[in-house]
Amino acid sequence: MSFIPRHARILFGTALLAGAPSPVALAVQTPQELQQMRDELRALRSDYETRIRALEERLQRAEQADAPPPQVESPPPTASTREPSASAFNPRISLILDGGYADYRLDDRAPVVPGFLLGDETGLREEGLSIGETELAIEANVDHSFHAWTTLAFSPDEGEVGVEEAYIDTLNLPAGLAVKFGRFFSDIGYQNHQHAHAWEFADAPLVYRTMLGTQFGDDGVQLRWVAPTDTFLELGTELLRGDAFPAGGEGRNGIKAVTAFAHVGGDAGPSGAWRLGVSHLRADANRRPSGDEDQGTLVTFDGKSDLTILDGVYKWSPNGNATVRNAVIQGEYFFRREHGDLVSDPQGAADASRYRGDQQGFYLQGVYQFRPRWRVGLRYDRLFADNQVANAVADTPLALLGDDGGDDPQRWSLMADFSNSEFSRFRLQFNLDDSRPGHDEDHQVFLQYIFSLGPHPAHQF
Repeated sequence: MSFIPRHARILFGTALLAGAPSPVALAVQTPQELQQMRDELRALRSDYETRIRALEERLQRAEQADAPPPQVESPPPTASTREPSASAFNPRISLILDGGYADYRLDDRAPVVPGFLLGDETGLREEGLSIGETELAIEANVDHSFHAWTTLAFSPDEGEVGVEEAYIDTLNLPAGLAVKFGRFFSDIGYQNHQHAHAWEFADAPLVYRTMLGTQFGDDGVQLRWVAPTDTFLELGTELLRGDAFPAGGEGRNGIKAVTAFAHVGGDAGPSGAWRLGVSHLRADANRRPSGDEDQGTLVTFDGKSDLTILDGVYKWSPNGNATVRNAVIQGEYFFRREHGDLVSDPQGAADASRYRGDQQGFYLQGVYQFRPRWRVGLRYDRLFADNQVANAVADTPLALLGDDGGDDPQRWSLMADFSNSEFSRFRLQFNLDDSRPGHDEDHQVFLQYIFSLGPHPAHQF
């Protein structure tokens, strides 16, 4: 593999090992631990061999496509003689099970954060024992030019099935170009494109919850370009329908959201790798709803929303070996400006109020694997808002926050998790949440399990 740049090999290896099971310590004491080690090794070997075969098949098809045509004419292939691609009728299917237990100190768990208008699906986990969303992922190479991915999400509350992602991406465009089209999670920021089961904590950072509706995905097309350099450099843009928060509302018959992003990364000595990114989202909202109509807090927003994100991540493992010890430090800073009109009585005759909001926030987190299969993590979130509304809009969280910062929403999160294998994880998390209205801190406890059934591709760096 000498033709692959060294930094690319390290990035790929780090991403692959991040989801892989860590082998047990060398000093095995019992036959049960030895058998568990053998089982994990067999599971790893089977998964990696499947991935290697898929890569070899893609390479073979690419070489055949580039080969010169034969000199002797032959009849066109028929349905009986045409050989389908190896994965055409054998897609990889995986099922993610997510559930657990949640306990809160405060009784009021309405989705409200002072200084911010929230989108849908920004509430907390249901208290007590519950299951989260169950994800069914199906993916395969369509042919030598296209790859397809679909994720179906099963909601435990309404019993509904939603299409979380369903897209096609290209495999062999020239000059480092790639195109994706369909429904997908945007590549803005760092965590946004990751599915929830790959998050390092049981819940999303506050900036994602307040400014992206927990996670930003939409229908559209994405163009990416990777530079042919030793240092990883990626540029991209997305043209989107604009159905998802912070866009949304009526009249989604054109391009209502546009993104642009740039990522750069590389090695940091023999044991580290890093990536930095900058992204921007321009969204058009037309009567975007926020609040609860039954509680009289519903407002709609007409205007523009501009969000800029700075992100960074550093991954460390001794000499690139992440099986025993490794650490990941990541953080993101959001700055959003919204301006337009607010209506506090969308069904009545209330006049619109001019609104301008300058909102910022960040999170910083670190996760350390101190021994095989065991990790601990710490995260800090903070938000700032400076909102100006021409007329009073009743019962909204857009009040100006205290100048001394005492009312700025913030949160501390501490977690520990255990991965029995790459297919199962158990997590305990405690939040000291001061992002609720008023001055009362909410003490939140989460017990979470995540099980993966079937082969699942390695996560991106």
